[in-house]
Amino acid sequence: MSALRSFLFVPADSPDKMTKAVASGTDAVIFDLEDAVAPEHKPAARAEVARFLVETPDPTCQIWVRVNPLDSGMAEGDLQTILQGPLPSGIVLPKAVGPEDVAKLSKMLDAYDPEGAIRILPVATETAAAPFRLGDYADADLPRLWGLTWGAEDLSTALGAATNRDADGNWAFTYRMVRSMCLMAARAAGVEPVETLYANFRDTDGLRADSQAAATEGFTARLAIHPAQVGPINDAFVPSKDAITHAQRVVAAFDANPGTGTVGLDGQMLDIPHLTQARAVLARAAKFGLGIGDV
Repeated sequence: MSALRSFLFVPADSPDKMTKAVASGTDAVIFDLEDAVAPEHKPAARAEVARFLVETPDPTCQIWVRVNPLDSGMAEGDLQTILQGPLPSGIVLPKAVGPEDVAKLSKMLDAYDPEGAIRILPVATETAAAPFRLGDYADADLPRLWGLTWGAEDLSTALGAATNRDADGNWAFTYRMVRSMCLMAARAAGVEPVETLYANFRDTDGLRADSQAAATEGFTARLAIHPAQVGPINDAFVPSKDAITHAQRVVAAFDANPGTGTVGLDGQMLDIPHLTQARAVLARAAKFGLGIGDV
């Protein structure tokens, strides 16, 4: 599966929005059968997703689908409808409590996709119990697991919180903690850490700064709720020209001093972790076909 930076949510009962979302420049769309669709419209939304997959055999981005939670009684019906024809690239699983939910969904998918092509991205922090299970993903045998993402709104409800923000408008401590735990859990499991959405889709500068900070911390992609968010997110989750140049210089410095564990560069002492990080920057740039002249 190719590298992804942006996941754009779109209601699965809105054909026009679905078409526009695919053309937005996002790396992946998420056709939402859960929160964005009223209960009475879910059967029609399922059929719309199935129709879209049939009529769009070569989309310009990956197609993912957020199904309803496993304990809702609707997830199986979602899969039965949307997986009868061409398959989506992945399934977003809301309110996953732990690895066993991903394993259960994987088994359900096996009936339609025995080769395991469909990947799973669980929203892994939406219940009060889920954060305590984040570390368990690292030890679970989950070949379909693509990444881990987190969410604050459903967690707020589960905790009985009046707000998930502090007095300055930033995430309150509980949600900063859960966010960090999700990042570490994804890295421990060897999958992609995906930053949650930025709710104010009119605040482009805030989105850009927040996404760049998330990328600096180690997140590799972000959820989006509006096409206008796609560009800033895509820009944030690829290495900048300066980052690529610095990484190349770090690698070159170690190459020029084989067998040493430390080198000096621009007055700073660098060791093996710096080399590892530099190689990771160059590897990520290569995933998007980026070189110095392309950034």
